[in-house]
Amino acid sequence: MPGVAGLGALTFAVPWALAALAVLPVIWWLLRVNPPAPRQIRFPPVRLLFDLRQTEETPIKTPLWLMILRLLVAALVIVAIAGPLLNPAPRLHGDGPLLLVIDDGWTAAARWPARIETLESLIDQAERERRAIVVATTAPQAAGVQADGGRSPVSGLMTAAEARGFVRALVPRPWPADRAALLEAVESAAFQASLGGGADVAWLSDGLDGGDPEIARDLAGRLQRLGTLRLYVDDPRHLAKLLVPPETGSPDMRLEMLRAVAGPATPVWVRASTVDGRLLARQRLDFADGALRAAGELDLPRDLRNDIARIEIEGEASAGAVVLIDARWRRRPVGLVSGGSFETSQPLLSDLYYLERALSPYNEVERGTVRALLEGEFAALILADVGRVLDDDRQALERWIAEGGVLVRFAGPRLAAGVDSLVPVRLRAGGGRTLGGALSWDQPMALARFAEDSPFAGLSLGGDVRIQRQVLAEPALDLDRRTWARLADGTPLVTAEPRGAGWLVLFHTTANAEWSNLALSGTFVEMLGRIVALSEGVAGEAEAMLLPALESLDGFGHLVEAPPDAVPLTAAAIGTAVVAPEHPPGLYGSALFRRALNVSAGVESLRALDGLPNGIAR
Repeated sequence: MPGVAGLGALTFAVPWALAALAVLPVIWWLLRVNPPAPRQIRFPPVRLLFDLRQTEETPIKTPLWLMILRLLVAALVIVAIAGPLLNPAPRLHGDGPLLLVIDDGWTAAARWPARIETLESLIDQAERERRAIVVATTAPQAAGVQADGGRSPVSGLMTAAEARGFVRALVPRPWPADRAALLEAVESAAFQASLGGGADVAWLSDGLDGGDPEIARDLAGRLQRLGTLRLYVDDPRHLAKLLVPPETGSPDMRLEMLRAVAGPATPVWVRASTVDGRLLARQRLDFADGALRAAGELDLPRDLRNDIARIEIEGEASAGAVVLIDARWRRRPVGLVSGGSFETSQPLLSDLYYLERALSPYNEVERGTVRALLEGEFAALILADVGRVLDDDRQALERWIAEGGVLVRFAGPRLAAGVDSLVPVRLRAGGGRTLGGALSWDQPMALARFAEDSPFAGLSLGGDVRIQRQVLAEPALDLDRRTWARLADGTPLVTAEPRGAGWLVLFHTTANAEWSNLALSGTFVEMLGRIVALSEGVAGEAEAMLLPALESLDGFGHLVEAPPDAVPLTAAAIGTAVVAPEHPPGLYGSALFRRALNVSAGVESLRALDGLPNGIAR
């Protein structure tokens, strides 16, 4: 079998060819005893040449410099035939095949070209030693590949040429590795038989434990029993980093970044850009000395913040270094209109005081008249105890709602005295129900649990919320369908109706503390947040609506066309979904309504691969 020999960092693929250097003395002797033939000049009028002086003489033997040059050329040809190699891969152990184990999840994408270069070097070494090659990957295949029962993560025996083509076609997946599936495959009897004995195993690891250190250790132990195991890991400074998106309900665009190994203080830059790639902001996040987390805040005006479509770590090409931004992170403009007269003289009695404080941390709030606010661009308008709306304003509001706006009305003495058609349900004439009145409760009424099909589903009730007065809805066949919140006795407290692409919502109590203490509770803030979020112009069933995949992130963090076999998700499920082959990271929904699923969903920390068995060469 051909071997590889060498001195230090220089080796030769065909070392026996160097034996030809022994004939160099023979070449030297031949060049000496056989000088070049004399130069002959044939010219008829010889007599004319008798007196000519020769300016060029033919040497009697080959010049030394020419002989050395020719010998050097001959030696270089011999060395070239021997196949010199500089810093080659170490010689493989055993006499079995070469098993290449590759972590190809998103955590391996940042230095993917270096991984491919290392793999090709190992394949070249196996080719020189005429070894068969087996390639195993840890990331699951795409959903379309798994539809017919899945593909084994381990290939069959391949030649070096086949393995080289296989490796060059590999790309990192945008989801995490699944080492448990590979462990199951290498423990199978069929795999053991196909591999034989004395295998040489090279594991190109991403350097992380994948969230389950026990599985990683078991896999390393199993591979070590197959033969000699070598582990290839990047320098800790180059291990994958993960960018965590800001909280959707937070008034600040606060970012967080994770790393796996506590190292020295390191600055990292992140970039915020629009959907067309235009750079909006560049923010520096600093890892403190020994810290695993870095945090910072993007300070942008509302108009620019609402244009952000993508935030990414600068210089790191991986799906985990990208955060896609959808409408959940936007600060929507909200207009407030009051029918009262205490806006400045008695702020605590104002219809807008509590509304403004509940909405301001998360939205851009502006007061004004109906006509003035409709001249601007607002996601939602809130009318606090406004009775009858003027006909011109009412018609303008109806057109605005039909185009996707959300109009929220709060009850009060003026609305109870007389109301127009801009209400989602018919109201009982003559007012409502009051504590101590003709239609009274024995005691203030608490909230009932929000229904599963309500936009408020999942919100905490706030055990101390009590309603003392409300306007009542007339009984109707569709009243249940239009009710979003009820009191403990079943009386509707919040009703709503879709109109065109928008919504008309009515709170049957006041926006201040006059009729209830709802406005003093945290539940009030969360209810308003859910309602303003409807301003995207989607149906009320959006939380339960199936959202197909529009675009997906590839392993390098680039948006590409979504795979046809990606499984749709509901808007509610995206908040808790974890990326996988059937749910790749990316954008889900339609042109009007989009939700982003990011790699960071469900990932709380990154941990380095540690605690492996002894005897593994790194």
